[in-house]
Amino acid sequence: MARLFRDSSSRSSDLAAGAAAGNASALPLPSPLPDLGVPLSAAELRATAYEILIAASRATGAKPLTYIPQSASTPSSTATAASTSSLSSSIHRSLMSTAAASKVKKALGLRSSSLSASSKRHGTRRPATAAELVRVQLRVTEQADARIRRALLRIAAGQLGRHAESMVLPLEFLQQFKASDFPDPHEYEAWQLRYLKLLEAGLLFHPLVPLKKSDISAQRLRQVIHGAYGRPIETEKNSKLMEGLCSAAKALAGRSLCETFDECHWADGFPLNLHIYQMLIEACFDSEDGAVVDEIDGVVEILTKTWVILGINQMFHNLCFAWALFNHFVMSGQADIELLSGAENQLTEVVKDAKTTNDPDYCDVLSSTVNSIMGWTEKRLLAYHETFSASNIDSMQGIVSIGVSTAKILAKDISHEYRRKRKQETDVVVHSRIETYIRSSLRTAFAQKMEETGSKRSSRKSMPVLSILSKAISDLATKEKTFYSPILKKWHPLATSVAVATLHSCFGNEIKQFIAGLTELTPDAAQVLKAADKLEKDLVNIAVEDSVNSDDGGKLFIREMLPYEAENVMANLVKAWVKERVDRLKGWIDRNLQQETWNPKANGENFAPSSVKMMRIIDETFQAFFQLPITMHSTLHSDLTAGLDKNLQYYVSKSKTGCGTQNTLIPQLPHLTRCDVGSTLFKKREKPQLLLKRGSQVGSTTYGASDIPELCVRINTLYYVQTELENLEKKIKTHFRNVESIDYSTDELNIHFKLSQAACQEGIRQLCETFAYKVIYNDLSHVLLDSLYAGGTASNRVEPLLRELDPILRMVSGIVHQGVRNRVITSLMKGSFDGFLLVLLAGGPTRAFTLQDFQMIESDFRALRSLYVANGRGLPEELVDKASSEVKNVLPLLRTDTGTLIERFKQALSQSCGSATKSGFPMPPVPAQWSPNNPNTILRVLCYRNDEAASKFLKKAYNLPKKL
Repeated sequence: MARLFRDSSSRSSDLAAGAAAGNASALPLPSPLPDLGVPLSAAELRATAYEILIAASRATGAKPLTYIPQSASTPSSTATAASTSSLSSSIHRSLMSTAAASKVKKALGLRSSSLSASSKRHGTRRPATAAELVRVQLRVTEQADARIRRALLRIAAGQLGRHAESMVLPLEFLQQFKASDFPDPHEYEAWQLRYLKLLEAGLLFHPLVPLKKSDISAQRLRQVIHGAYGRPIETEKNSKLMEGLCSAAKALAGRSLCETFDECHWADGFPLNLHIYQMLIEACFDSEDGAVVDEIDGVVEILTKTWVILGINQMFHNLCFAWALFNHFVMSGQADIELLSGAENQLTEVVKDAKTTNDPDYCDVLSSTVNSIMGWTEKRLLAYHETFSASNIDSMQGIVSIGVSTAKILAKDISHEYRRKRKQETDVVVHSRIETYIRSSLRTAFAQKMEETGSKRSSRKSMPVLSILSKAISDLATKEKTFYSPILKKWHPLATSVAVATLHSCFGNEIKQFIAGLTELTPDAAQVLKAADKLEKDLVNIAVEDSVNSDDGGKLFIREMLPYEAENVMANLVKAWVKERVDRLKGWIDRNLQQETWNPKANGENFAPSSVKMMRIIDETFQAFFQLPITMHSTLHSDLTAGLDKNLQYYVSKSKTGCGTQNTLIPQLPHLTRCDVGSTLFKKREKPQLLLKRGSQVGSTTYGASDIPELCVRINTLYYVQTELENLEKKIKTHFRNVESIDYSTDELNIHFKLSQAACQEGIRQLCETFAYKVIYNDLSHVLLDSLYAGGTASNRVEPLLRELDPILRMVSGIVHQGVRNRVITSLMKGSFDGFLLVLLAGGPTRAFTLQDFQMIESDFRALRSLYVANGRGLPEELVDKASSEVKNVLPLLRTDTGTLIERFKQALSQSCGSATKSGFPMPPVPAQWSPNNPNTILRVLCYRNDEAASKFLKKAYNLPKKL
C-alpha cells in the first residue's frame, strides 16, 4: 500500500518512486490514517504484511501449522514443494478460472479481461497461484519468499498444533532467521531492526489493549527494544536479551479484552493493523498500471485469511478497498474510469456500513478517509469547469457521485450523539452539496471570464468589457446547460436553474457597479446595458425551461434573479438627458426673450430671430434624441415632446406678455346721459370723457404708433413657430420610421405639440385683437372716439378715419406674413366696426342723432366696409359681411321714429327685466353684443336721439334731464 498511505519521510520517498516507476500520472492522496510514531517504511510494512499473509494462509481457522521435513533438495525447491503441499486447495486453484468470471469485479462494475495484466507484463509466464501473484504485486523476491517459508517450516516443527494467530510472529522470525540466511549482513540487521520496530509499534505504541503506566512488562520491553537498537541481537536460546524480549513481548501480547487466551495481540492494534492491511490491499492492483487485477477474487480470498491476525472485519476491508480504488484512480491521472466506477460502487457499501456501527476506531478512520476523498473531489467539483472538458467528462459523473456519497456519510455521521443533533433529510444534503459545487464552479469560471475579457479589451477597443463579458457568460450558460447540467441533474433536478441564477448574480454585481458610475447614456453605456438586458432574458428563459416540470415552477431560483433593470436604467438616463435639454432650453428662452427687440428689420422674414434659433435648437435636440443608442424611442420620446412643448408654450406666453388685452385697451362705457349738443356745459368741455386704459409691454414701455410693427412681428413669430411645429411633427414621424420597425401608425404616437400649438393659435388671436384694439382705440382714437360725429353728424364724417386706416393696412400687408395677414386685417376690421358702434351707442353727450342723420351714418358705414373689401383686393366679401353684421342689425334703429323706439324698448325691457314700477323703469344691463332687440341697445339709441319725445321719456323713465 505504498502509494496509499504516507506516514513518514521514507514512505513518501517510496511513494514518489513507485509512482514514477509505474504508469501513474499523478501523485497519490495523503494518507487518512494516523502516523504510526515508529519509523516503519513502506517496504518494511510490505514485508511484514507478506509474512503475515503467508503465515495465515498456511494455517487458518482450526487447521494448525503442519511440519514437513526438509529433503536433500535445494532450499528453493524444498520451499516450493512445501508451499505446494501445505497451501489449501483454494490457494492452488487456477488463476485462469478465477480471472474469467470475477465476482468482485462484477460487484464493482469492472470488466474482466481474458488475459490478466500480470500475464501481459510477464509475457507467457504468469503466476500459477494467487499467493504467487500477491508476492509479485507486493514486490517480494523469490529468495525472500523462500526464506520466509523455511522459517515457517522451522516454526511449525517447533510448535506443532499452534495457530498463527496465537504466536508473536516477529519473535518467532527473530529466533528462526540467522545471518547465514541473508546474502548481506546489513540486510540481516535491517530485518532484525524491523521486527523490533514492529514489536514497539504493536505492543507499546498501538496495543489493542490499552497500557497502564505501571505496567512492568511494558517498561521492560521498552528497555530491551531500545537497548537492542544499537547492536545486533543474539538470537540463541540461552541469550538473556532474547529471553527478556520474549518474556516481555508475550506478556503484553497475551493480554485480551475478553476471556480468549489463545490469541496474540501484537498486530491488531489501531492503526498499525490498517497500515499493514493496506499494504495487502495493494496486491489487488497491478503494480505498473494500477488497474484491478483480473485475479481479484483469489487475492481477496487470501487477504481475508489475515483478518484474524490483524483484527480486520468486512467493514474495515470495504473502507480500505474503497480508499485504494479511489486513490489508484487519482494516480491514474483520472484516466482509468473503471477504477472510479469501482470506488463509487464500493462506497455504497461503506455508506451501508456507516449506518450500522458505533466502533470508535472505525468511526475515526471512516471520518478521516471520507474527508480525504471528499477534499479531493470537492477541490475538482468546486471548479469543475476547470477540471472537466470533452476529454475527461466521462469521469465527472463518478466523481460527483463519490462527492455526494462522502457528503452523505459526513452529514449522517456514525456517532449517535451527532445523529441526534443533525436530522437533515438526505435529499436536502445532496441538493445543498450539488448547489455548492455549481455555484462555486461558476463563480470561478465567471472570474476567469472576467480576466479573459479584460485581456481581450486591448485588442477590441471598440467594444466595452462588459459587452464582451455578457457574450462570454451567455456562452458559458449554454455550455453549462448542454455539457454539465445533464450530469448534475441526476442529483439536483434544477441544476441548470442553479447555474444560471449564479451567473445572473455574478454578472449582476458587475452591472450594478457599472450602473452606479453612469452619468450619461454614451454609446458604450448603451451597448453594455443592451447586452446585459439580452443576457438576463437568455438566463431567465433557460431557468424557465429548466423548471417547467418542477413543483414550484422554479420560482425559488427565478426569484433569486433580481432584475438588472437595464431598460429602466436606459430610460432613466434618457429622461435625465431629456430633462437637461429641456431645462437648458428654458434658460435659453428666458435670456433671449429679455434681449429680443421684435424689430421687423432684425431679419428679412419679419419675425423674431429668437424663434428661429429656438426651433433650430429643438430640431437638433430631436435629431440627437433619435441618435441615442436605444431601442425604445417610441416609449421615451413623449417625455421629450412634453418638455419641449411646455418650453414652446412658455415662449409663446412670454412673446405676448405686456401687449395689452381687451380689458386694458377698450375704453369703459360712459354713464348713460341725455345728449344735448347745445348745452352750455358741453361748450366748456374740450373733449369727451372717454378714457382709454393703455396696456404696457415688457419693461413697462407704453405703446405708441411705432408699436404696430412690433405687434406684427410678434404675430409673425407665433405663426412661424406654429408652422415649424407642423414641419417638426413630420420630421419626427420620419425619424421613427428610420430608427424603429413600427408596426402601428405614427398617429398613435404622442408626437403632437398640443400645448404650444394651442398657445400659438390663441396667442395669434389675442395679438390680432390687441393689434386691432390698439389701432382703433389708441392710435386712431383722435379720429374715431374724439371726432367722429362729435358736435354734429354732418361736420365730422368718417373720411379722416378712413385716411388714417389706409396706411395702417398697407403696413400690415407689408409686414405680416401672408398666412396670417387676413386674420390681422379681419381683427382690425372687426375692431373698427366695434368702434363705429361704440360711437353711435356710447359716444357721450357730444353725439346727437336725428332721423335724417341715418343716411349719412349708413353712407359712412358703407365707406368703412368698402375699405376692407377694396374692390375685391381685400378681404372676402362674405367675411366682411359676417364682421359687419352687428352694425347692420343696429343701424335700422337709427332710422326708426322715437315713438316706435319707445314702444320697442318697453316691450324688450318687459321681456328681459320685468314691467315698470312706480319708481320708474329698471336699468337694463349692458349686453355682450349690441342687438336691435336688446333693451339696453334701444335705450342707448333713445339717449342719443335728438328730439323732444325722447327727452320726455328719458326724464320720466330714468330722470335724465332734458338738457345737460
